[in-house]
Amino acid sequence: MEPNGWNHKNASEDFLMLGFSNLPEYEVLLFWVFLAMRLVTLSGHLSIVVVTLADPTLHTPMYFFLRNLSSIEIFYTLVIVPKMLVNFLASSRKVSLPACATQMYFFIALGTSECFLLAVMAYDRYVAICNPLRYALIMSQALCLQLLVVICTTGFILSLGLTALIFRLPFCGSHEINHFFCDIPPVLFLACSDTHMDEILVFVACLMALLIPFLLILISYVFIANSILRIKCSQGRKKAFSTCAAHLVVAVLHYGCAIFIYIRPKASYSLEQDKVVSLIYTNVTPMLYPMIYSLRNKEVKGALRKVIGRKVSFPKNIELLTKG
Repeated sequence: MEPNGWNHKNASEDFLMLGFSNLPEYEVLLFWVFLAMRLVTLSGHLSIVVVTLADPTLHTPMYFFLRNLSSIEIFYTLVIVPKMLVNFLASSRKVSLPACATQMYFFIALGTSECFLLAVMAYDRYVAICNPLRYALIMSQALCLQLLVVICTTGFILSLGLTALIFRLPFCGSHEINHFFCDIPPVLFLACSDTHMDEILVFVACLMALLIPFLLILISYVFIANSILRIKCSQGRKKAFSTCAAHLVVAVLHYGCAIFIYIRPKASYSLEQDKVVSLIYTNVTPMLYPMIYSLRNKEVKGALRKVIGRKVSFPKNIELLTKG
């Protein structure tokens, strides 16, 4: 028998996204702050995509994966941020059940794909440093494409299962989501049936999506550190470490926030606390990634200068031709 009230069969009903409605006096300020952050994030990741495509010297496995990481981040934040910005100013914060399910699906799919992509990027650095003579042979273009397909397929299949698991549940009583997007914990919190088994399945899925790639990254860096320490030249050690530092920082930021939110006992959940961490996870860290990669990478900075230089010189060349 279905519980009385609001449930998944009544698709005409809407969720109410509370977001930061408890801070009405700051919502306009938050809108402009996060809009600026969104524009910085978008321009940073688009710059990486354009530069790594435009410069032939960056057509390597490392930058192939970096370009796809930036592409995922662009779509990842597009799934979350626009609706969040609208809700800062909108009088109605309603979101339909299909729209909520769609947002959750793409959020999980892209987030999971990013987790596995970061693990593959660690493997790429492992091969480059621990097996440099065979790097080009091992990390072939075909292998890179195959890995990317496997990563995305895994992410989207896992997301389909998790989203279906969550939205098959009956939702009754309050339909207020205490969050700024349709994330798993706050939506699961609204279910009015026994969710014990669902929570176990979500926990197992999160372990697969977070801890397995995180452990692979740790193992890769154990071997990388061992190889770097065996390099006798201090300049060589510095160069080898610099190729890994940016990726390591990004991995720590990404997995640190994600593990805190999704892999811990339900008794320790705090929706208000999770909301703040999610805000950092979905807005602040994606903005920092391009800065981390570009500021520590001479090749990216050099390629960016060349691309900007071409665009600046183009109008000058046109002007010279017209004068001639």
